[in-house]
Amino acid sequence: MSNRNIRVSELLKREISEILHTRYQKESVTVTITGVDVSPDHSQATVFYSFLADQTDLWGTQRFLDQVSGKIRHEVGKRIVLKRIPALRFEFDEALSQGYRINDIIDSLELADDQRED
Repeated sequence: MSNRNIRVSELLKREISEILHTRYQKESVTVTITGVDVSPDHSQATVFYSFLADQTDLWGTQRFLDQVSGKIRHEVGKRIVLKRIPALRFEFDEALSQGYRINDIIDSLELADDQRED
């Protein structure tokens, strides 16, 4: 990834997060933007998010983000100057939940090892 793409990704991440948490406070209180992957021509951007509450409402959150993606894109266009504002596609970032799962496995292995030593 080029330095320009990295800078644009970080700028979009910051602005999208700020828009979500100021304009859509109630709906996005449990949403965290974890990263943005911008295509080389800046026509599309995949916005990765994590969901900090119960995973049962994941589909509702995804539906909400899909519905407001055009409005968020429009707001981003007002805030930053780019030749082309990318179309936004929101995708759940499973890295955090996978990390939690790995930690749980490690903890259970350590617990089993401690029990064998006793």
